[in-house]
Amino acid sequence: MKTEEAKKIVRHAYGKIAQGKDGCGCGCGPDPRAFARSIGYSEEELNAIPDEANLALSCGNPTALASLKKGETVLDLGSGAGFDCFLAADRVGTTGRIIGVDMTAEMIERARENARKNRIENVEFRIGEIESLPVADNSVDVVISNCVINLSPDKQKVFQEIYRVLKPGGRVAISDIALNKTLPEKLQKSMDAYVGCISGALLVEEYKRSVESSGLKEVKITSKATSSCIDADTKDPIGRAILDGLEDGQSLDEYAVSIYIEARK
Repeated sequence: MKTEEAKKIVRHAYGKIAQGKDGCGCGCGPDPRAFARSIGYSEEELNAIPDEANLALSCGNPTALASLKKGETVLDLGSGAGFDCFLAADRVGTTGRIIGVDMTAEMIERARENARKNRIENVEFRIGEIESLPVADNSVDVVISNCVINLSPDKQKVFQEIYRVLKPGGRVAISDIALNKTLPEKLQKSMDAYVGCISGALLVEEYKRSVESSGLKEVKITSKATSSCIDADTKDPIGRAILDGLEDGQSLDEYAVSIYIEARK
């Protein structure tokens, strides 16, 4: 698939999610807080985040990994409705600054509204692509991202951009989806599986090579859990398409895994 075509499809799909018009393939049940708890967010953390920002689009808790400090500048790639940005804003305090970047206008609009309604002033949201970040060189202490980089058609460029915007000594704390083995051909070609964070994912070792080739150091990738939170009875069309792309008797857990990525500039 061509790069611009992939971006257009993802932008459209997540625009609908932002407007509450569609499911997401994972975690879109009646209790987003329960889903967030299941992937590593504490009740205390969830109480620091506006409920309206929780769209259940995560696959881990990168803010916990980042060990954020007061006064730091944090960049969130694919910030959505602001879920991790608002938690990070609480961690860095009023002297810190959070920048959320998302390519979907509807997500940016929703995130900005969440910030206004909840009077969170140390966060700003910028529309832009993670392959070409609207952020200055050497300006960010920490880059976080949550289940987003798998959606990029040019992951190498994403990590080059991360390297560019990080200050010397700056660090990376990312949660994402990767693959333990190559997907069945039907899933590889499924756009629903791409939007659902599966068919665009890299093999774990490929992912590590992409990070290292950007110049980032001390790269550590930890497989933390199986990725699947889609049950056999799901009514969500994206989740249903992912399960239908598997061969008889197979589970998505055989292929996809949630990972944490840590690195430094």
